[in-house]
Amino acid sequence: MRAVKFTSEAQLPVADENFKMLQKLIGPRYLTIAKTWVPTMAVWGTVGGVALVHLTDWRLFLDYVPYINGKFKKDD
Repeated sequence: MRAVKFTSEAQLPVADENFKMLQKLIGPRYLTIAKTWVPTMAVWGTVGGVALVHLTDWRLFLDYVPYINGKFKKDD
């Protein structure tokens, strides 16, 4: 990946501006620590979501999934 050089502050993309704002707020050390935890938290969030669907009334959640919703139609 090539590094992109900007000639002025006005040309910075929005993501870089948000990154600079976060760096000022929490500091560069804690920002790098938080970036290393993002994949772990994504995995645990997914596991928690699957566990929630498994342990509760799964139809309550899966009725909103388009493909699965059609498989389990109630005969009224």
